[in-house]
Amino acid sequence: MTLIAIVGATGTGKSAFALDLAEAYGRIGRGAEVVNADAMQLYRGMDIGTAKLPLDERRGVPHHLLDVLDVVDEASVAEYQSAARAAVDEVLARDSVALLVGGSGLYVSSVIHDFRFPGTDAAVRARLEAELAARGPGLLHARLREIDPETAANIDAQNGRRLVRALEVIEVTGESKAARLPEAPVPWRPHRIVHLRSNRAALVERLDARVEDMWRGGLVDEVRGLIPAGIERGVTARRAIGYAQALGEITCRLDRSEAIAETQQLTRTYSRRQVSWFKRYRDARTIDADDPAARASELARITTID
Repeated sequence: MTLIAIVGATGTGKSAFALDLAEAYGRIGRGAEVVNADAMQLYRGMDIGTAKLPLDERRGVPHHLLDVLDVVDEASVAEYQSAARAAVDEVLARDSVALLVGGSGLYVSSVIHDFRFPGTDAAVRARLEAELAARGPGLLHARLREIDPETAANIDAQNGRRLVRALEVIEVTGESKAARLPEAPVPWRPHRIVHLRSNRAALVERLDARVEDMWRGGLVDEVRGLIPAGIERGVTARRAIGYAQALGEITCRLDRSEAIAETQQLTRTYSRRQVSWFKRYRDARTIDADDPAARASELARITTID
C-alpha cells in the first residue's frame, strides 16, 4: 500500500512531477493514480486560473476529485477529507499507488494526518457571519490574533470564511488551539511526502508570468462564462485568486492592468504561505523543483523503495 503526497507552492511543477512518477511506476508494472488536493480545482469550469491539466495532457493517468463542485457550492475541508480518503482507499484497493497532489496545505493535511474536524454550531456561525457582513474581516482577524496568534498567522486576514470557522471552532470547543492542526500529527495511513521547492526569485518571476499567461489565455472569458452558473454568488469560488480580479475587471471595479497586478501580488503572498505551511512536514523529502537531475533522482529513488 503506497500513498505519496506531492506538495509545494503553486508553480513548482507538482502536476508534471506526479505524471512523471506515475509513468515511472508504470515502467515497473505498477499503476498510479492522482487524487487532487487543490481546493480550487474541485470546481467545474475553473480551469485556466487554477492551472488544471486538460484531459488530453494527463498522459492517461486517472485523476480523482477534479470538477466535482459547482461554482455556487461552498468548499468544505471536512467533506473533502471524506471524499479524498475514499478515493485513496479505492486506489490502494486496486494495488495502485495513490498520488495526493496539490498545494492546499490544509486539504493535504486533512488526508494524510488523523485530523478530526470539530463540529459546528449553526447559531454561533450565523452570529459570526452576521458580524463579518456588518464589520468586515479585519476585526475578526484581530480577535483571532488575540486568542490564537499562530492560527491567525496562517489565515489570510481577508478570508472571512476561514476566520469565521476558526472562531466558531474555538468558541464551540472552548480551546484556543482547537482551530489548528496538532503539533505532532498522527498519520492516517503510512505515507511519504515529496516537497518541491523553488528558488524564491525564480518562482516569483514564473508566477508573475503565469498570471499574465492566464489573462492571455482567456481567464476573463472563462469567468464571464461562469457568471450564468452563479460564480458571483459562490462563497468560495468567487474569492479565488484570479477569479475575483477577473470579476473585478468585468464589473469595471478594476482595469486590466490593475486586475493582473493584484492577482500577481496575491499569488506571491499565497505562495509564501504555502512554503511556510509545508515546512512543518518534517518527514518530507525536499527537492529542488528546478533541477532536472534532482527530480529524476527522486523519481528513481521512490520507485525502488517498495
